[in-house]
Amino acid sequence: MTGPVRLTRYARGGGCACKIPPGELEAMVAGLGPAAGAADLLVGLDHGDDAAVVRLDERTGLVSTADFFTPVVDDAYDWGRIAAANALSDVYAMGGTPLVALNLLCWPRGVLPLELAGEVLRGGRDVAREAGCHLAGGHSVDDEGPKYGLAVTGTVRPERLITLDAGRAGLPLSLSKPLGVGVLNTRHKVTGEVFPEAVATMATLNRDAARAAVAGGVRCGTDVTGFGLLGHASKLARASGLTVAIDIGRVPYLAGAREAVRDGHVSGGTRRNLDWVSPWTDFGPAGEADRLLLADAQTSGGLLVAGELPGAPVIGELLPRGEHLVVLR
Repeated sequence: MTGPVRLTRYARGGGCACKIPPGELEAMVAGLGPAAGAADLLVGLDHGDDAAVVRLDERTGLVSTADFFTPVVDDAYDWGRIAAANALSDVYAMGGTPLVALNLLCWPRGVLPLELAGEVLRGGRDVAREAGCHLAGGHSVDDEGPKYGLAVTGTVRPERLITLDAGRAGLPLSLSKPLGVGVLNTRHKVTGEVFPEAVATMATLNRDAARAAVAGGVRCGTDVTGFGLLGHASKLARASGLTVAIDIGRVPYLAGAREAVRDGHVSGGTRRNLDWVSPWTDFGPAGEADRLLLADAQTSGGLLVAGELPGAPVIGELLPRGEHLVVLR
């Protein structure tokens, strides 16, 4: 191949925007339950939490997750970093610490150079090292399109577990990363423009936010990824039997995000998210641009927690269950 390779050209969707739509996913897994050992399964399929947790003993829970996706940026090394940070985030979102991870790689070996795959793996390795997580082997498949991520195992203290169903009315809601990576990634795929702030945000671990949450006694939360802020907030509200109120003027966004929406760089995943949450959302003063940004399919987004985090904006609060799961104001 001659010239730079645009990896995003080989992806139907980008990053977490390529997920199966949330409504279809819920229908697909409905009725599935644990195969065995349900008494020791602390977190399973019930509410769609970020990872599974099994109790090993009174002091230790085992956290297990897997996450992979299509290229979200053209730079192979950055894509590896972002995919690894995103997979590790599922452990952090549960209040846990990642211990060991395995590479998950799909690669069109007859189409793209293997040297590029090596760059993807190098990016994943460097972020795993930053997290203090062992990266030991994995699995690869010759596939039509490139995909990469990690299967991650970690630990958590059961009494410090962060889950979707532990919310209480009156608690504030904090968001540790700005929104907008979805529309910026879509613009990048179409135009080739590079957004360094978005790349840096996606490659940043949620480790520090998770540590602050655990230290502050937070027990309810999630990370914001492919279902957008509204989708993940509605899952939290449903699991906790509450209503999430979001103050739209307090939600932080990356520079250029509104311009990307204005120029039509909105993924199909984001529009599906908005359609999915609309029946149980009171949009209040939110116009079309705000609705799309709040539903924007994030990749390696921040933590949304019921509590305050140092340096993170408070964007709303938990209320007693009302007519809607989510209320914008």
